[in-house]
Amino acid sequence: SAIFLSQRSGTAPGSVITVTCEATKPLLLEVQTLVDDTSTGHPRRVSLGIEQNRLTMLLAILHRHGGIAIYDKDVFLNIVGGMQLRETGADLAVLLAAYSSFRNQALDSTLAVFGEVGLTGEIRPVYNGLARLKEAKEHGFTKIIIPSANQPKTKLNGIEILAVGHLSQAINHIG
Repeated sequence: SAIFLSQRSGTAPGSVITVTCEATKPLLLEVQTLVDDTSTGHPRRVSLGIEQNRLTMLLAILHRHGGIAIYDKDVFLNIVGGMQLRETGADLAVLLAAYSSFRNQALDSTLAVFGEVGLTGEIRPVYNGLARLKEAKEHGFTKIIIPSANQPKTKLNGIEILAVGHLSQAINHIG
C-alpha cells in the first residue's frame, strides 16, 4: 500500500483512495477519474485498471441512483500504479471519484472508501471488511465509507466509520 500511495500529493477533485484485496491481503490504491465536456459530440469512456463495461454500468447507476447525469461527458478513469482491479469492492470509490471530478470538489484527504454497488444503488458488502479497515487505519486514514453490512461489531479507535446502505447516503457524506 505504501508504494502505491507514496506519490499521492494531497487531494484533488476526482481522486479517492479505495481498499481492495489481492487474494486475502488488503491493499490501498488511488482511483482517479476525470469528467470533462466532450469535444466530439460522442462521449468517451476510457478506463485503465477497471473493465470498461463495468465503468459504463457504474456511471449509469450514478445517474439513476445518485442524480448525477454525466452521460454527455467524457469520463477517464485510472487506477494509479497500473493495477488491474477485478474485484467489485472498488465500485463505490469509482463513483465517488466521478462525483468529485464532476463537481470539481476535492474529497477529504483522510477518506478511504470500499464497497460494491448494485444496479439498484445498494451498497453491498465485500469480503475481508475488517482487514480493509485496519489497513486503512494503519496508513493514516481516519474516515472510511463502508457498506453497512461490513460494520464491525466492536468500535475501532482512531477511525470514523461511515456505514452506508445506498449510493445516495455515500454521496451525502461527501457532498
